[in-house]
Amino acid sequence: MAERKPIESWLTDMDGVLIHEGVPIPGADAFIKRLRESGKPFLVLTNNSIYTARDLQARLNRMGLEVPVENIWTSALATAKFLDDQRPGGTAYVIGEAGLTTALHDIGYVLTDHDPDYVVLGETRTYSFEAMTKAVRLINGGARFICTNPDETGPSTEGPLPATGAVAALITKATGRNPYFAGKPNPLMMRTGLNAIGAHSETSAMIGDRMDTDVLAGLEAGMETFLVLTGLTSRKDIDQHPFRPSNVVDSIADLVDRV
Repeated sequence: MAERKPIESWLTDMDGVLIHEGVPIPGADAFIKRLRESGKPFLVLTNNSIYTARDLQARLNRMGLEVPVENIWTSALATAKFLDDQRPGGTAYVIGEAGLTTALHDIGYVLTDHDPDYVVLGETRTYSFEAMTKAVRLINGGARFICTNPDETGPSTEGPLPATGAVAALITKATGRNPYFAGKPNPLMMRTGLNAIGAHSETSAMIGDRMDTDVLAGLEAGMETFLVLTGLTSRKDIDQHPFRPSNVVDSIADLVDRV
């Protein structure tokens, strides 16, 4: 295998890497501090589209993780960037929270349920049958189906919750239309993120806790990948996949000295 170039920029997932159920993972504060002191470009990524980057900045700050708002990249922002490139100034019917609606407003989209260009499905804790029915009818009427991310479940203190991918599957069954997923593992999310910080995949690394999203997205975007074992993937799970991370470490604490 050809030797990779030195890592000049870092992308890291948030849940399972930096925090777990609202608590910082040991070493996360030192890692972020080292990144900021190094001056190297970096992004904290999340497939969760509920919160705006400013919301996430405030939440992380309360946990002692000081991440500038411009260093946060969500699936909602990636979705908005994709739609702005595809159809500037378009219209959308949105199922989601402020993270997604704000991102679409910021690119000049009009949110409507009258003959929209797109139905955009994101994360919410209040999926309603009425909203899903409207989405099905609009897609059957010709609206294009976009989804922020394919995660079928999300974490909570009580256990897994149905997430965007699971609701997307319901709408697909009712319409026969598969959505375009903008978030991980789509390398589009990584490439638009790299462009946002002026970084190049050949000299960038992706840190994640999931093989099926984080590692796969980093791999397909051409980055060096680090799997941490503080989230959803255990060491024994790695061999169940037809691809491997470049590196496996116990936690983010093991990467502080790599920055």
